Amino acid sequence: QVQLVESGGGLVQPGGSLRLSCAASGSIFSIIAMGWYRQAPGKQRELVAVIFNSGRTNYTDSVKGRFTISRDNTKNTVYLQMNSLKPEDTAVYYCFADLYVVATARNAYWGQGTQVTVSS
Repeated sequence: QVQLVESGGGLVQPGGSLRLSCAASGSIFSIIAMGWYRQAPGKQRELVAVIFNSGRTNYTDSVKGRFTISRDNTKNTVYLQMNSLKPEDTAVYYCFADLYVVATARNAYWGQGTQVTVSS
């Protein structure tokens, strides 16, 4: 079994910052990628940022220059530093991990979600 535990959400004023963390634990052979999706009320879930095992990163256009994804491979943990937050960043943020539990079994796992609210 693999578990993803998220932390770091909350309420912040526009222009503020938050840092999300997501730690993967359990039976992990290797991690292909980790990242974050978000879902705002009435909207589809969208990919926010992803970091691959190679260190390559991708961001959705709306967060480029404001959000930074990073990873601590020794702790199987991914971080999302969110700066210059806007009200439209308000959403539930979900961590995900694309990984092998054994050499031949690849699965995707999700965290429980953490609320980020940007409001004055």
